[in-house]
Amino acid sequence: MIHVVLFEPEIPGNTGNIIRTCMATNSILHLIEPLGFSMDEKHLKRAGMDYAKDCDIRIHKNWEDFVEKNPAEHYFYMTRYGKKAPSDFDFTKEEGDIYLILGKESTGIDRRILKHHQETCMRLPMVASARSLNLSNCAAIIVYEVLRQLDYPGLSNTEVLKGKDFLDTIED
Repeated sequence: MIHVVLFEPEIPGNTGNIIRTCMATNSILHLIEPLGFSMDEKHLKRAGMDYAKDCDIRIHKNWEDFVEKNPAEHYFYMTRYGKKAPSDFDFTKEEGDIYLILGKESTGIDRRILKHHQETCMRLPMVASARSLNLSNCAAIIVYEVLRQLDYPGLSNTEVLKGKDFLDTIED
């Protein structure tokens, strides 16, 4: 199981987009308080659309509460201070659940946490003048990298709403 963990997220639209990603990939979403918004904000609902009701969302009082309820051998941290790309990790060797932790939009994950877990910190490669990418984009990229390595377990490669051969019905 993949777990996406947002450390003190601040922007409801990003969290809404991540809710959608988690629902579509059957991932669990953890939100670590304080949140920079309320869970009923219209921006959160707009971005998450109606996916929130089908997403497993768990809210934690703080980092310590999250760790206590989710003990894992390894957490993987997305941070500008990471020295490896997500593709440098071999997620197929992980036993048990995989936790992907992303920080708040303004300052990221608390550096005191990162300092003790540098071996599992990752950074998305980008031009040197770019500080970071949008949080929801980062979440989607790393979730799909893990899924790619695991060969997309439990996910469908078939269009389900209009049918797998829908494009064949289009006239030229």
